[in-house]
Amino acid sequence: MAQKPDNGDKLPTDRLLPGKSFRQGCTAKAAAPLAAEATSGLLGLSLPRRTALIASLAPLLPQAALARTGTGAHTSLSTHSHNTLHAPAIIRGAAPPPPLVMLDPGHGGKDPGAVGYSGTYEKHVSEAAAAELERQLLATGRYRVALTRSSDRFIPLEGRVEMAQAHKASLFISMHADALHDSAVRGASVYTLAGAASDSQTAMIAQSENSADLFGGPHVHATSPEVQQILASLVSEETRRGSTHIANQVVSSFQSRISLLSHPHRHAAFVVLKAADIPSVLVEMGFMSNRSDEAALRQAGHRAMVAGAMRDAVDRYFATTRIGVG
Repeated sequence: MAQKPDNGDKLPTDRLLPGKSFRQGCTAKAAAPLAAEATSGLLGLSLPRRTALIASLAPLLPQAALARTGTGAHTSLSTHSHNTLHAPAIIRGAAPPPPLVMLDPGHGGKDPGAVGYSGTYEKHVSEAAAAELERQLLATGRYRVALTRSSDRFIPLEGRVEMAQAHKASLFISMHADALHDSAVRGASVYTLAGAASDSQTAMIAQSENSADLFGGPHVHATSPEVQQILASLVSEETRRGSTHIANQVVSSFQSRISLLSHPHRHAAFVVLKAADIPSVLVEMGFMSNRSDEAALRQAGHRAMVAGAMRDAVDRYFATTRIGVG
């Protein structure tokens, strides 16, 4: 009669080996080599039951059940079963995952961003353009893509950077369409991080973008100019070079397709670009304060052209960096 284990659980009593009861590798008394009658009892079992029983014995009887070299259990197994246990395969030289590009549609939720002459909200333009760029990047099959937002919701600037870091992004692109006091100014431009602004117009754009956290209410604290400069100084030199490299690629892609500001690559202390280890750029696709830019950005065809130019820039960036693509 089968012994009951100490925990009192009921075990099946059919076809148990004499004097033992097993449950997930536990035995009621010390294991011993299988006797001849036990071996013949094994042969009377169906193959699935025999295989299951031997598997349960394996941790307890490694020498007797699986590693014997005599004429006992091992001989019987080799005669009646052709299943061989192998060590897990080790895959060498597996390709790394494709680089992840984090797209950041500016503003959102209670923060509309700039508002155009005809009432167009920057937050809607940036979201639509980011969705188109995501589609084009994924279509290449060379990248993974994540967005800081894919709906109309507010995200603090720090939260956007944290998302990129949590995703271990290889590249961060923040997409905008700001406004200026001078409605005659039009054209795209690209910005990288620096402790001080390259010019007064860029300083005003950075101030406007960095004040977005004010829409978050008292629980979201806007970063002071002093802290912005400190954060900018923490960015590694390698990251700065990567940011400059992608900025140059975007400008080069835009030149033949999109109207550009004079000196289109500029820099300032943008909070959203402060990731210390992720090359980051902020792309102004145009200005909502200019009627022509606003009208163009309202058109899906124009946004697709902007996204296509940015996709080409991303392609060239990764083609000339140490991060491989599939």
